[in-house]
Amino acid sequence: MPAEKTLDDLFLDTLKDIYFAEKQIVKALPKMARAAQSPALKAGFEEHLQQTEGHVDRLEQVFELIGKPARGKTCEAILGIIEEGKSIIEDFKDTPALDAGLVSAAQAVEHYEIARYGTLKTWAQQLGLKQAASLLEATLKEEETTDRKLTQLAMAQVNLKAA
Repeated sequence: MPAEKTLDDLFLDTLKDIYFAEKQIVKALPKMARAAQSPALKAGFEEHLQQTEGHVDRLEQVFELIGKPARGKTCEAILGIIEEGKSIIEDFKDTPALDAGLVSAAQAVEHYEIARYGTLKTWAQQLGLKQAASLLEATLKEEETTDRKLTQLAMAQVNLKAA
């Protein structure tokens, strides 16, 4: 009979999931930046790419803290969200609605990340992994800030051009 799974196992499994997701996001953001028509949106994607590379570094620190190799696990959810973003780029290329679609795709990514980082931070706290919890909270705050910036950009510029 297999050993019973613990919160430690779930934490590691979810850590692998978000590590894979962040690596996929690093690949997707340059494509989104190139597709964006709004200079502000393009700059936002480029800024978030740098942040996301930092998120990967933080995750690698968390893996190190728990004594596990930094390895990803295929995350079908992020692959699906990124695929939706690619479809928006193809289907709305050169239209006034493209940037609004890019913002919606980016926010889907952010909301996924916010859910994952919030959960991981809570579990790290429960497992007594204070340093890991601190690293995860720093990333969570950055993801929430990015989501707010996307909302502000959409409301102030992008959605108005698409209407």
